[in-house]
Amino acid sequence: MTDLIDGLYRTGEPIADTKAPDGPIETRWERHQFSNKLVNPANRRKLSVIIVGTGLAGASAGATLGEAGYHVKSFCYQDSPRRAHSIAAQGGINAAKNYKGDGDSVYRLFYDTVKGGDYRARENNVYRLAEVSPNIIDQCVAQGVPFAREYGGLLDNRSFGGVQVSRTFYARGQTGQQLLIGAYQALERQIAKGTVEMYNRHEMLELVVVDGKARGIIARDMVTGEIETHLADAVVLASGGYGNVFYLSTNAMGSNVTAAWRAHRKGAHMANPCYTQIHPTCIPQHGTKQSKLTLMSESLRNDGRIWVPKDAADCDKDPRDIPEEDRDYYLERIYPSFGNLVPRDIASRQAKNMCDEGRGVGPSVTEVGPDGEERQVRRGVYLDFAEAISRLGRDAVESKYGNLFDMYARITGEDPYETPMRIYPAVHYVMGGLWVDYDLESTIPGLFVTGEANFSDHGANRLGASALMQGLADGYFVLPNTIRNYLADGPYQPITEDSPEVVEARADVERRIQHFLTCDGERTVDSIHRELGAIMWEYCGMERTEEGLKKAIGLIRDLKHQFWTNVKVLGTNEQLNQSLEKAGRVADFLELGELMCIDALHRRESCGGHFRAESQTEDGEALRHDDEYAYVAAWEYATRGDDTDLEPVLHKEDLVYEFIEMKQRSYK
Repeated sequence: MTDLIDGLYRTGEPIADTKAPDGPIETRWERHQFSNKLVNPANRRKLSVIIVGTGLAGASAGATLGEAGYHVKSFCYQDSPRRAHSIAAQGGINAAKNYKGDGDSVYRLFYDTVKGGDYRARENNVYRLAEVSPNIIDQCVAQGVPFAREYGGLLDNRSFGGVQVSRTFYARGQTGQQLLIGAYQALERQIAKGTVEMYNRHEMLELVVVDGKARGIIARDMVTGEIETHLADAVVLASGGYGNVFYLSTNAMGSNVTAAWRAHRKGAHMANPCYTQIHPTCIPQHGTKQSKLTLMSESLRNDGRIWVPKDAADCDKDPRDIPEEDRDYYLERIYPSFGNLVPRDIASRQAKNMCDEGRGVGPSVTEVGPDGEERQVRRGVYLDFAEAISRLGRDAVESKYGNLFDMYARITGEDPYETPMRIYPAVHYVMGGLWVDYDLESTIPGLFVTGEANFSDHGANRLGASALMQGLADGYFVLPNTIRNYLADGPYQPITEDSPEVVEARADVERRIQHFLTCDGERTVDSIHRELGAIMWEYCGMERTEEGLKKAIGLIRDLKHQFWTNVKVLGTNEQLNQSLEKAGRVADFLELGELMCIDALHRRESCGGHFRAESQTEDGEALRHDDEYAYVAAWEYATRGDDTDLEPVLHKEDLVYEFIEMKQRSYK
């Protein structure tokens, strides 16, 4: 292990995905499935699996493993799996079916995904994702998912950012909801059959590790406050992403990092935590008291044209009064090949650039920086459908985007059929997550991680409509074929709630809860979370600098001290207590935020959603440094024997490209 670097971290031994197959990439997944051990049907009912999370990745995994005959315990903090945040995805799901005959293929989807991720994803995992993508559509159609269809009855496709083909299947602007209902129905069928036990309103607060293997979780019944122990042969985390570390994001208010972070503290490496996706198509923030931002589907960029006034003096005008010659359709101008369909990171960064130039539109809002300073800014650009309505007719536009237009009108009080929408980037998705190998197994044996909770498929930037693809691919097709290789060695040695490791894990949870309830400070959990979010957005958001990241780390450490010494949590544990729930989540967000800034600081390059101001081309594009940073940054949580926190340890997994040539991205 190296000496301390920048006073913040150390580097350890390299890490490698030892389970990844070799040979022709087209046959790797098929050969890997064959080489994995099998579990005969009679033995499956003797094996148990805990799944945390019931979004697309968790619900599909639970349904598939239950159908296979394993005994599954499924956990969600919502009152129903149907309220998982996957429901909020709007625009569509990618699959390499080439229904449009426009040149798509498994290899092109593979290529676009690696390129879109700025060459910071693994070839093996991404090719497998592209390979199984057509099966997802067949599965969902069989479940009755009402995908949009063309006049002749065939499934319709539309294009999404970062590609030049139409491969995105959709159900108006409700794709996530419809896909989740399909997975939910499959899960409920297994609940009715008794292969899946469902635990609603339960939150995982600790991972149980016995003899180095994941063997269960400690969960809190969020209604009664009861602390429960649940044990199994393996644990699957499908708990989503951690975008709410920024406080304001498009994520559901309850989305959090606790399940993944508790696993990280127990030995699961956290990979690329600084890779955050800023979605370019969100309704702009309207004030300082807001607690959430609203996503508008990226599909709107198919027909909507994005622009700002050429002259800052026109920003106060009604956009309908600004003539064409005075409008700057900046994405079409800068990126003529892709236009408004450039990848998300590029579209977001250019929107920020326009507003930083003083050409933002909409009402001025007060931005409060992390040091308390206030400034008046306009944070919005126009997304205009006038040309599409003129070309296609209002009825055609309404049939494609009607529910999105209605949502925008209800939130803003403006009619987007008559006046251009206003949009601005917002934190949406994270590409970082727990490190997993080709089998989706973390560095803790028996702990598997699926969907947004793992890091494996999207590199430094996710293409639009690829999140739903990964979640369902992992749950329906990948995990069921890899976890059996681990379960084939089971059932594992039985453990009881009296086992020392189980008792200690439960005691840790109880100590944390007791601290929150007895601290009796003066600050609310929300006030600390909001301040953390301001720090993260200012210094680890759309643009990062060395100076800013170092400042952020110091501010977060000060804020963490305030949290642990001066927070006030009302109520008791033995009741529904949302303040207590938030306290546990914010405690983990504070630690995660610090690691995100350390990861962003150490990566002195720009790639995808990670934009370091010190590393850009002459025309302001992201500049990678493949000779230094073509690796996955897998961080180990380090403690002394007395549980005193040490500096995190960086383990590097080299990214080797055999089938795609790394080069600077160009969408011009």
